[in-house]
Amino acid sequence: MDSAVAAARAVDAGHDVVGVHLALSTAPGTLRTGSRGCCSKEDAGDARRSADVLGIPFYVWDFADRFKEEVIDDFVESYAAGHTPNPCLRCNEKIKFAALADRAVALGFDAVATGHYARLEDGVLRRAVDAGKDQSYVLGVLTADQLARAMFPVGDTPKERIRAEAAERGLAVADKPDSHDICFIPSGDTRAFLGARIGVRPGRVVDARSGAVLAEHEGVHGFTVGQRKGLGIAGPGADGRPRYVTAIEPDTGTVKVGSAEDLKVWTIRAERAVWSSGTAPAGPLECVVQVRAHGGVAAAVAETVGTGLEVTLREPLTGVATGQAVVLYRPDAAGDIVLGSGTIAGTGTATAR
Repeated sequence: MDSAVAAARAVDAGHDVVGVHLALSTAPGTLRTGSRGCCSKEDAGDARRSADVLGIPFYVWDFADRFKEEVIDDFVESYAAGHTPNPCLRCNEKIKFAALADRAVALGFDAVATGHYARLEDGVLRRAVDAGKDQSYVLGVLTADQLARAMFPVGDTPKERIRAEAAERGLAVADKPDSHDICFIPSGDTRAFLGARIGVRPGRVVDARSGAVLAEHEGVHGFTVGQRKGLGIAGPGADGRPRYVTAIEPDTGTVKVGSAEDLKVWTIRAERAVWSSGTAPAGPLECVVQVRAHGGVAAAVAETVGTGLEVTLREPLTGVATGQAVVLYRPDAAGDIVLGSGTIAGTGTATAR
């Protein structure tokens, strides 16, 4: 629905628009189940009908092999290594604004227009007007070159208004549910998906402070930092409070659990820094960071170290998982301009000064 309205607005703006559906599944007969699944046979049909209404050419481009290698395999390998990857970040970075954009440019097109909720003004990436639907976080991994060939036509409008516009334009997708689960796991059972590909790798769940063994598990891929349920342990901690996953050690198969206090993080180390302007700052950078797609926001100071980042938080964050992105925003009143990002590689608990 969002992409259809984005295409319609691009047509209205006078652009020469071609609709493209990405075939990303190696099982092309797969159908969507409510809000689960994406890039399915049903989605391809919906996209074709939307293109017909708009009067634009329509093609299906097969990127299934590239998607498997760059997104699905990376997802599985990251979980096996004890990380918590965000496949939407990788899809944007490697598929939509790399593989797709490269082919589009090779065919003579200027940009890829998508239905992402973000704004792009004079090359500057900003949060969407609709804060509840903002997707600037999952676009924070894009380079200046990638942003230069991107368009986000719906980011300046609230979601409900986009739905209304889709209906007014006669687009059958106006009432289509949002897709909010991992697109290549339509069942929604991430643990089962990973287990089938990684297998059983037994380990222990231990108390982070005492080292006491609390339970056995079948693989670190079944856990993520900040997780509270499904730990396989009986009852709360000795203090009567809930316990959470505080660390994952894939080499030993150890999952550590502790209190909410143990989850607090004051420093973040990130790899593969990307700067939206194309240029890294010369020194320490005051910023606001976000560590999850929805939430996990705090004031901070970031500094480049080699090809990565060292981030010192002004206030602690919890549930910060390696493999996720830390996205930096300008710390002004609006706080909506993306400065850059990095992939979280480690965290620290030392109190910021």
